[in-house]
Amino acid sequence: MSTQFPDDFKCPISLEIMSDPVILSSGHTFDRVSIQRWLDSGHRTCPITKLPLPEHPCLIPNHALRSLISNYTLVSPSKSQPCSQPQTLVSALTSPSSPIGTKLDSLTHLAGLTKRDSSLRRKLTESGAVPAVLKFVDSEDPVLQEKALSLLLNLSLDDDNKVGLVAEGAVNRVVKILRVGSPDCRAIAATIITSLAVVEVNKATIGAYPDAIPALVRLLIAGKGREKKEAATALYAICSFTDNRRRAIDCGAVPILINLLDLGLERAIEVLGLLVKCKEGREEMMKVNGCVKVLVKVLKNGSSRGVQYGLFTLNCLCNYSESFCFEARKQGVLGICMGLVEEENEKIQRYLSNLVQTLSGNHAIG
Repeated sequence: MSTQFPDDFKCPISLEIMSDPVILSSGHTFDRVSIQRWLDSGHRTCPITKLPLPEHPCLIPNHALRSLISNYTLVSPSKSQPCSQPQTLVSALTSPSSPIGTKLDSLTHLAGLTKRDSSLRRKLTESGAVPAVLKFVDSEDPVLQEKALSLLLNLSLDDDNKVGLVAEGAVNRVVKILRVGSPDCRAIAATIITSLAVVEVNKATIGAYPDAIPALVRLLIAGKGREKKEAATALYAICSFTDNRRRAIDCGAVPILINLLDLGLERAIEVLGLLVKCKEGREEMMKVNGCVKVLVKVLKNGSSRGVQYGLFTLNCLCNYSESFCFEARKQGVLGICMGLVEEENEKIQRYLSNLVQTLSGNHAIG
């Protein structure tokens, strides 16, 4: 499929057509997934120029190139992809007599086709291909497994498919991958959890699986950069359901998240912002030495979203505990708040006002 497109549309790393092109400080453009994987592996140089990059490289969306690729896709005739091919690929995937190499090719092509084609995603689920895809998710071949997971992730992008995939047994397979899969497979599996959890009823179903939340928490400990980020994102997605917050807390998520936040994983503060809403979460945060210092670091150095969740979390803890409130004042939180008064974000302003009021009046309820 990629041979139809100009070379500039291809990611220099994957050599595939970019779906989310981003620009590095070196001036070169890469597909976000590919360059993020490069960075998560510990590289701090541009893959093309080999010039050094900042410790936390900024990935700037290349909206112009993304629009060009999208428009080219709409107007360019697909000479190498006849209309019958998707059905042929599905047949090869589901047929018991198809060689394993043919099945792998089918998975690969279908994963590419369904990345942007929502109508094909619906047709694929309606064709009864999901059990075959799930079978390959169970495969001991890591290549087959990764391609099947990529296809499953694409199928989960449509809200109409999410409940059906859970009913077909997707969660059980994905949770197993979280425990025993390769690093890339574990990262994709966590992303699938996030995608499925968009539908409210799935949050409860996923959380009720005995090893779902424990597996995500273990990934926060043992995973690499990309795996940790995706695991934290998945926890954030499912912990908007109250019962799942307590499950995550019971699994020891709080001290792990605070440690990861201290190490620079800002996504952790979003999860903590949910866990702090319940008493058990606040009590666990109170037990962690240096919790205030970590939250203060977020207020000083975090993104707008990180600051928002940091203010909310701090206010909940200060309202809950007089000693925590005292420690926050000692760490200079009031002064930091004064430096944030120019922020235009409405939620930041609201949480800022609440925290200043709490610290000034010490309205602790603990």
